[in-house]
Amino acid sequence: MTGYLIRRFAQAIVVVLGVVLLTFLLSKLIPGGYARAALGQRASQAALANFNHVHQYDRSIFRQFWNYIWGIAHGNLGFSFRNNQTVLSLIEIKLPKTLVLVGLSTVFALVVAVPLGILQVVRRNKPIDYVLTGVSFIGYSMPAFLLGEFLILWFAIDLKWFEISPTGTTTWQILADPRGWILPVFSLSAITIAGFSRYMRSSMMETLTEDYIRTARAKGAGPARVLFRHALRNALIPIITLLGLTLPAIVGGAIITETVFNYPGMGLLTTQAATSNDVPLLIGTTFVAAIATVLGNLIADLLYAVVDPRVRYS
Repeated sequence: MTGYLIRRFAQAIVVVLGVVLLTFLLSKLIPGGYARAALGQRASQAALANFNHVHQYDRSIFRQFWNYIWGIAHGNLGFSFRNNQTVLSLIEIKLPKTLVLVGLSTVFALVVAVPLGILQVVRRNKPIDYVLTGVSFIGYSMPAFLLGEFLILWFAIDLKWFEISPTGTTTWQILADPRGWILPVFSLSAITIAGFSRYMRSSMMETLTEDYIRTARAKGAGPARVLFRHALRNALIPIITLLGLTLPAIVGGAIITETVFNYPGMGLLTTQAATSNDVPLLIGTTFVAAIATVLGNLIADLLYAVVDPRVRYS
C-alpha cells in the first residue's frame, strides 16, 4: 500500500509541474502579453515597456518562468488589474462556493445514480428499466446550459418554487437558503446521474455473472444478500474510477452552470475574467481548476485501492 501511495503522489507531482509549465506557456501566447491586456489597446509603447519593466516581463523567458514558479510556491498567482485585487484573494472568496456546488452535485449524483442502476438490474427488461434508460439517454445528451434554462423557466419563474440565483454572498449564507442552490446542484448533477446509472447497471449485471455470486446463491443466500453484500462492493469499483475521470467534466460544467444561474463561484469568476480580458485572473482560475482535477483523480485512485485490495498488491 505504501509503494502504491508513493507512486500515485509522485505521478500527481509530475502532473502539477506540467500544469505549471502549461499555464506559463499559455500566458506567453497572449497577443501583446500581460501589458496589453492590462493597459488596453490604446496604450503607448512607452507605457507597455514601463509595465513590462516594472513587472519583470522584459526578462528572459527562463527568468520569467522562475519568477512564476517562485510566486506560485509563495501563494502569488498574479494580480487582477481589472479588479485591483490579487488573484489569490479573489479565488479564496469564490473557491469555497464552487466546492460546495461541486461537492453537493457529486454526492447527489452518487446517491441517486447508484440506486437507479441497482433498480434497473433488479427490474431489467421491465417497463421501469426501459423508462429509466430513456430518461438517462435524454439527460446525458442534454446540454447543461439548456437544462439550466429550462429549470429556471419552470421552477423559478413559472412555479416560483426556487430562486433563480443564490441570494446570499458568503458560503454559509448560500448554504442556509436551499432555494438558491437546489437548481444549480440538480443542473450540474443531471448528466453525471445519467452516466453513472448506466455504468452502475452494466457493472452490476456483469458482477452478477461471476462465479462467487453463483456460489453464494448455491449456499442459500437470498437475493437481497447477494445483491448488497456480495455484488455491490465489486460493482462500485468502476464507478469510483469513473468518478475520478469525470471530475474534469464536473468542474468544467460548473463554469456553465454558475454562469447560467449567476452562482458566485469560480466558474462565474472565470467567465467574467474571460469576457473582461483579465488574463492574470483567467490563468489563475485555470491553474486552480487543473490542480483540483489532479487532486480529484488522486483521491479516486486512493479510494480505488481501498475498495479493491488487488490494486495495492499489484
